[in-house]
Amino acid sequence: MTTTAPSTPGVQLLEVSPEYAGQRIDNFLLARLKGVPKTLIYRILRKGEVRVNKGRIKPEYKLQAGDIVRVPPVRVPERDEPVPLAQGLLQRLEASIVFEDKALIVINKPCGIAVHGGSGLNYGVIEAFRQLRPDCKELELVHRLDRDTSGLLMIAKKRSMLRHLHTALRGDGVDKRYMALVRGNWASSIKQVRASLGKSNLRSGERMVEVDEEEGKESVTVFKVLRRFGDFATLIEAKPITGRTHQIRVHTLHAGHCIAGDTKYGDDDFSKEIRDLGGKRLFLHAYMLTVPLPDGGELKLQAPVDEMWAKTVERLSAPI
Repeated sequence: MTTTAPSTPGVQLLEVSPEYAGQRIDNFLLARLKGVPKTLIYRILRKGEVRVNKGRIKPEYKLQAGDIVRVPPVRVPERDEPVPLAQGLLQRLEASIVFEDKALIVINKPCGIAVHGGSGLNYGVIEAFRQLRPDCKELELVHRLDRDTSGLLMIAKKRSMLRHLHTALRGDGVDKRYMALVRGNWASSIKQVRASLGKSNLRSGERMVEVDEEEGKESVTVFKVLRRFGDFATLIEAKPITGRTHQIRVHTLHAGHCIAGDTKYGDDDFSKEIRDLGGKRLFLHAYMLTVPLPDGGELKLQAPVDEMWAKTVERLSAPI
């Protein structure tokens, strides 16, 4: 079997067309430098080797129409077929689609599948859908879910839909609701948690989110009790008003009721009791989504929990 050595193109100068205005430079490069490791893309950004209009920029810089992006020489693998993903995974994701039209795909993402590759993973949901929909050249994640969170995830098939939904997400046009199984008896009086969140790095290098009222970003989540299981656990609905990393997981912990199966912010003893009932997962699920459509209509979707979740809750309800 012969392999083709990666090629090294020279400096590229890319002019940003109007449909990419507002996109972050890191996402712009990730989409154009297929096969280039994510770490390398962030390294050339960090070192200032990528220039926009001859000036240095940060990875979060948002492009403007007409910007000239200078990309340094990078080693790009030859554009052969991408490494084929396991057929079982592709079939599972195809079966998870709850809505699809010419501009949007919405899936009920299974627990345990990352939304994109990176951090040692070669693939995620977006890489899989680029293989499932090879004719859709503009596939992009609209938003993200943690790897162990299941539920409704939007993938735009067109740049116009991506821009429309990003605008809706920045305002209050998108209504996302989650279900979570938490420790203890959640008081009905806790209807909202307003606690600013900031990121910190532990000595191990692991990234954590914590309440930081001085330097954190304002974060608000609205809660409602769905079902009680005595003093042991409560099934709640969480509606994030802001969209911070790990927001629901940290806000429930802040309220004194961590989520079952949360290895980062949870309680090991509580999670073990839930595991003993068969619940070997994080009990956080994006179950309801309402989004405005460009034509003025509205899309309302619900996604059922998986069998493991359903059976665990059934066992919790059973008389002892």
